[in-house]
Amino acid sequence: MPVYILTLRIDQKSQVFFDQQRKAYFPKERNLLNAHLTLFHHLVDYDDIVNFLKSLVVKQFDLEVNSLRFLGNGVAYKIESEELNTLRSKIAQHFWNNLTAQDRQGYRPHITVQNKVKAEEAKELYHTLSGNFVPFACYALGLDLWEYLGGPWKHVDYFPLA
Repeated sequence: MPVYILTLRIDQKSQVFFDQQRKAYFPKERNLLNAHLTLFHHLVDYDDIVNFLKSLVVKQFDLEVNSLRFLGNGVAYKIESEELNTLRSKIAQHFWNNLTAQDRQGYRPHITVQNKVKAEEAKELYHTLSGNFVPFACYALGLDLWEYLGGPWKHVDYFPLA
């Protein structure tokens, strides 16, 4: 049975920024994806996913990028948005009985730009990026559905926000 991943699509300018950061700091041999903001890591019923996401009526909204997060072996940009939390909760309620433990745990939205490196390297990047960091906004445009292929992902659908 295929496994699907749901991510939030952001505005192009912000996507380019995060992709450049990821390309610069993520280990090349492990960087199989563009930068992304994951909502759910493991959804399984394609028809139910598509039907439910098509039924959502949600307006585009702002996201605040207010700080960085040290991940132990990587670095991410912390994303804050009440609208994002509400959207994710609504989707989680619908799929709750089929969510994995990872997708049921507390949601802390972020965009990872470095991962799977030594802790010292991650800590150095965290301090470097934090020292130059200026908060900024980006914008949520829609939801992207991906099929997990054991490493890389294959894009299968897009659900624009109103």
